Amino acid sequence: MRLHPKQAGNNAIDHLYGANFHRFVEMESSVDSMEIAQELGLSLGDVKKLKEKLKRS
Repeated sequence: MRLHPKQAGNNAIDHLYGANFHRFVEMESSVDSMEIAQELGLSLGDVKKLKEKLKRS
């Protein structure tokens, strides 16, 4: 079954809802991406996407 790009994007980030974003913001300036990913249980790609989204807002 094919998914619309918006549906695929929504399904791809569902696992991010368990992450503590306040902790992410605190760690972002002092810790590298690998440590953030390990600490929050995310992939490096997810960390990169979150950093990009924070820069946009």
